[in-house]
Amino acid sequence: MSHAELDQTAKSILIENDQGGYTIPTKGLYPYQWNWDSVFVALGFATFDQDRAWREVEMLFEGQWRDGMVPHILFRKDDPSYFPGPSVWGTDGGPIPSSGHSQPPVAATVIRDLVNADPSGKALERAAALLPNLMNWHSWFLTYRDPKGLGVLAVIHPWESGRDNLPDWDEALRAVEVKDIGPYERKDTSHVDPAMRPHKEDYDRYLSIMAACRAVDWDPAEVARTCPFFVADPGVTFIFLRANRDLLSLAEQLGKTEEAEEIRGWISRMEAGARTLWHEELKAHVAVDQRSGKMADGVSSAAFLAPYAGLTGDETLGALQAHFDRIAGKVRYLMPSYDPDHQSYEPLRYWRGPVWAMINYMIARGFAEAGDLARAEKLRADTGGLIAASGFAEYFSPETGAGAGGGTFSWTAAIWLAWASPSHTQQAA
Repeated sequence: MSHAELDQTAKSILIENDQGGYTIPTKGLYPYQWNWDSVFVALGFATFDQDRAWREVEMLFEGQWRDGMVPHILFRKDDPSYFPGPSVWGTDGGPIPSSGHSQPPVAATVIRDLVNADPSGKALERAAALLPNLMNWHSWFLTYRDPKGLGVLAVIHPWESGRDNLPDWDEALRAVEVKDIGPYERKDTSHVDPAMRPHKEDYDRYLSIMAACRAVDWDPAEVARTCPFFVADPGVTFIFLRANRDLLSLAEQLGKTEEAEEIRGWISRMEAGARTLWHEELKAHVAVDQRSGKMADGVSSAAFLAPYAGLTGDETLGALQAHFDRIAGKVRYLMPSYDPDHQSYEPLRYWRGPVWAMINYMIARGFAEAGDLARAEKLRADTGGLIAASGFAEYFSPETGAGAGGGTFSWTAAIWLAWASPSHTQQAA
């Protein structure tokens, strides 16, 4: 298809996956509203319908819990094609049935983008209405995912990271005792080739973590204290640090001096804490199991989000550029979700190697802001090339470019419209 035809197809995907103000990632495999999916989708809608972009984000925050958490799934209707559904989660934290943990908090960044894209200033009013929600959510992360004030955010479940099947979780998962789960039937493998999905033994542990959290009624303090899985994640940490910088900008634009001062404290805490994720031998930020203290031994795509978070010191940026060039020599398309030189790399299995469009977008944005326009453009061109060759798949092989996972995927379409499409590039120029 031509670029114009791809633009139209991407718009059609968003419109067809629209459920009346919120968007599902793709039909069948993911029939509900997912947290960071919706926020990236808003970027796509913003290219042709600003009001609809705002509605996507506003509907996400309708499901915010009383304690401030914004869940990773909102179960707005009963759909038996998905497992685990609301009855398995057993939560009661907010006004909409939901999962029991969150996802990477990209919302503040996208809301700032929507504000900056609106010359009329009306968008700032909608941002003002959401500022208390954002403050409460960010405060929740610091309270319950960094309870010791270390300046890094942990995840209580691989799903909370948004990068569910990453090799970095393997060892911490093996320490999770499989219990209290009973018989179950997965639905994901009926939609997608099982060779592209997590193994059953991983899924058993996913459900065991949920059972442990359910046993303490999803009380966030008890979950942080007792959950068998509690791993500091550079991905969520870096996305959160970036989101705080953008939240600070919004607070300043709105004249919220008290909130702005609080956010500055959050930023200082996170900047200091990020150093503890630096693996001196690997020369990259990695996950750290906070139960065992052990650091991961591989370079994931999240390591490349450090510049996106504003961490662009010479050592960090230089090391990432060297890793970037090394990996570019190993694969046809960047950025694989895990280092192709690592023994756990799998080019088509969920998060163990495939390329994801929205991760490329964030990495490229960080490189561009750090002044490395060449590597940023390489990522944009690779992302556009993957979509042009294989359509709007959930993710792609870094080796062949083949699309994998779900098809007609909303956030892939959104990233095409907002960033990867040559049409967007021409308009920006």
